Amino acid sequence: MNSLARKPYDEDQQEAARRFPVRLTQAVIGTIRHESDPVALQYLPDARELEIAPGELDDPIGDHAHSPVKGIVHRHPDRVLLKISSVCAVNCRFCFRKTMLGTPEETLDEEEITQALDYIAATPSIWEVILTGGDPLILSPRRLAGVLDRLEEIGHVKIIRIHSRIPVADPARISPPLLKALDRQKPLYIVVHVNHRQELADPAQKALRDLHKSGVALLSQSVLLKNVNDTVEALEALFRALTELRVKPYYLHHPDKVPGAGHFRVSIEEGQILMRALRAKTSGLALPTYVLDIPGGFGKIPLEDAYIERQGDFLYVTDHKGRRHLYA
Repeated sequence: MNSLARKPYDEDQQEAARRFPVRLTQAVIGTIRHESDPVALQYLPDARELEIAPGELDDPIGDHAHSPVKGIVHRHPDRVLLKISSVCAVNCRFCFRKTMLGTPEETLDEEEITQALDYIAATPSIWEVILTGGDPLILSPRRLAGVLDRLEEIGHVKIIRIHSRIPVADPARISPPLLKALDRQKPLYIVVHVNHRQELADPAQKALRDLHKSGVALLSQSVLLKNVNDTVEALEALFRALTELRVKPYYLHHPDKVPGAGHFRVSIEEGQILMRALRAKTSGLALPTYVLDIPGGFGKIPLEDAYIERQGDFLYVTDHKGRRHLYA
């Protein structure tokens, strides 16, 4: 968009934007070159969002089935998600929590935050706490520091992880007060969500360097998205650039079955072909694990042949507990 004038939305785009509001930052707008480029496609409304396919789910990875306390998702014994924020700086059209963002059911007040932290304190098996949302880094440094202070007081919590889009979507928020709030005795990891090399403009690169210099360990997660990054060239450019910025590519997510996001989805076989091609030409340092969150809350699996079996027209996937699931 920069100097380009954007056309008004048509009626279907307006309806898509009504169902899931458009939220952009100036930083993101500054990376968009035209309305169908790999960044714009992630954020601008599309008439195809009105097409809801069978099997698409409001809660595609099954958060609600594993929520013992509001704001907590406890799917694995040694770690929990703490959904500390219900909003993001930007709204991604493919987001697996798009139907939950900003809702009363997902928004935590101070008492509910305390109850969630009390649950963590009372559960000795929890080794790692993953702050997610929404986006945790949208909180003020003071509020974020208060949550991190409490987590540092809980002896059995050894690792703190934050999942965030902020370093690339709103890099100005990576300010000295925020960096101070992130300065911790316990290991703190930030997993940055970024899907295309084009998102790594100069301000984003500076934010990542500042985080690294402050002692934060940096990983990345990306979603494999049709017409955004579903080529060897696009993924290789992204993963090499991240590695050069001292960000370890961690996960490449197979797209979730989000309502109205079918136009973003590729097949698992296509993703496997891309990963095989990348492995043949790219350093292991720059390769993430290609993963699927099994619909229904059964956890994440690497999309390797040992976990997948095709029978006729059907795919069966095996989760980390050896349970077999039909993935139609």
